[in-house]
Amino acid sequence: MGKKRKHNETQVIEPAKKDEDAPERPKRTLLGWKDKPEAKVTELPEVKETEHIPPQQGGFRNKEKVLVTCSRRINFRYRHLMLNLVSLLPHCKKDSKVESTSTKGATLNELVELKNGSSSLFFECRKHKDLYLWMAKCPSGPSVKFLVNAVHTMEELKLTGNHLKGSRPLLTFSANFDKDTHWKLLKEMIIQIFGTPKDHRKSKPFYDHVFVFSIVDDHIWFRNYQISVPHNETDKIARGGLDKMTLIEVGPRFCLNPIKIFGGSFGGPTLYENPFFVSPNQIRALEKKQKAGKFAKKVKAKTRRKMHELSNPLEPDEFADMWKE
Repeated sequence: MGKKRKHNETQVIEPAKKDEDAPERPKRTLLGWKDKPEAKVTELPEVKETEHIPPQQGGFRNKEKVLVTCSRRINFRYRHLMLNLVSLLPHCKKDSKVESTSTKGATLNELVELKNGSSSLFFECRKHKDLYLWMAKCPSGPSVKFLVNAVHTMEELKLTGNHLKGSRPLLTFSANFDKDTHWKLLKEMIIQIFGTPKDHRKSKPFYDHVFVFSIVDDHIWFRNYQISVPHNETDKIARGGLDKMTLIEVGPRFCLNPIKIFGGSFGGPTLYENPFFVSPNQIRALEKKQKAGKFAKKVKAKTRRKMHELSNPLEPDEFADMWKE
C-alpha cells in the first residue's frame, strides 16, 4: 500500500500567463461580434451612382413591413378581398380586427410599432355596405382615405391566371400619374407599400406577375396579371423575347376613389380633398327620393281624378231605374 503524499510536496500548477501583447478576442453574440476589432482602413474604389451598393457596404436596404387589418362587422366579400391582398404581399403582417372609432388612429399606430412595421392598410366597413381603405405611413404620415368600388375577389372571378406565391411583382402605372401633385404622392405611396423588398425572407427572387394601376375618370383601377412565357424544352425562349410573352389575369379587381389626403397618420391637416367625391349615403338618399317621387305622383293623379269627377258630374240617365221595379 502506497504512502500518502504530504501537502508540502504537492506542486501547485500556476495558470499560464496571457501574453499582454496579444489582442483579446471580442465577445460573440447571436447577432454577430459585439465589439469588432478595428480593421485597417483601405480606400474603396469609386462607385458610380448607377451601380448597386450592397447593404453590407453602407447601401440602402428596404425594410418595408405592412400591417393589414380590418374593422369589426366587415362583410364577407371585403374580408376575402383583404385576404387576397395578404396572399399577394409577402412582406405584410395580419392582425386582429380593430374597432372603427375616433381613436382608431392611435390604436393602429401602436399596432404597427409593435409589429415593427412602417405602413398600414386598414379596411373599414360602414353599414355592411361601404368599404373604405386607409393607406398610411406610420407613425408620421401621410395617409390617404379611399372608397373601394367594383370589388371582385379571386374566388369570385375564377380566372385562369396563376403565379408563384411570394414572388416579387412588377409595378406599372399609367402616364397620367405624373400630371398632378396628389397623383405623384399616391404613386410613391403605392410603390412603397405594394413593392416587395429585395431579399425579403418570405419572398422569392422571381418576377412572374404584374400589378397594374391606371387612372380612369379620377379613379385608380387595380389589376393583377401573370406573365406567361409558353416554351418547351426543345424550343426555349431567349431573354427579352417580349413578342412571345402574354399576360393572363389572376385577380382580384377593385377600384379606388380617393377622398382625402392627410398630412399625418390616420388624420392631421388635409393636404388634398377630392371635389368630385359623392358620398354613398347621398346617392342612396337620392334614390329614395326618386322612389318617393313616384308614389307622390300616383297620389296626385288620384286626387286630380276625384276633383275632375266632382267638377264634371255625369248627367242623370232616364233609363237607370227601369229594371228596379
